[in-house]
Amino acid sequence: MIGAVLAGGSGRRFGGDKLLVRISGRPLLLHTVERLKLAEGIDEIVLVASPRNVERLKALGLPVVVDELMVGPIGGVYTALSLGDAFVVAGDMPLLVPEFVDYIIAQFGKAGKALCVPRWGNGYLEPLHAAYSSSFRELLGDRIESGDYALNMVIRESDACYLDVEKLPGGWKKSLFNVNTREDLERVSRIAF
Repeated sequence: MIGAVLAGGSGRRFGGDKLLVRISGRPLLLHTVERLKLAEGIDEIVLVASPRNVERLKALGLPVVVDELMVGPIGGVYTALSLGDAFVVAGDMPLLVPEFVDYIIAQFGKAGKALCVPRWGNGYLEPLHAAYSSSFRELLGDRIESGDYALNMVIRESDACYLDVEKLPGGWKKSLFNVNTREDLERVSRIAF
């Protein structure tokens, strides 16, 4: 399965391109990539970039595909699925737990559904830490064409496998932490690096 790291966001809440901010000498994005590489179910990793940051990301030496749609996460997932089944993760998730990634991929394989996504008890979904079938791309394309860019809604209306976050091992939940603000960056730096 492809490990697709979404790296096209503008970092508005952060105040700039957070994915290239260095933690312990390496860009935040590479911490996510390095942890994803440790998942046994991942065969290759690609970065999904926007046209504005593609050249900076290519400099990291990883394969890059460009999300030309620029309609938010739904466009990034749509672009990733052009390459095949994919585990999609946000580039700002440096605490990724490889065992959790493998668990999601295994459940995806067993369920035979269009996707497998973690879901919190309150119904909140984690669509940028989920496994998707390439067949789901068609449904995403229809939504994008209609101007509906709400990834959560298309997931809720599809044939999805849900994983109850509260029933997972406690240490796996940190995998879902993402860096949105400079305070988040400071927090993650203290925790893990």
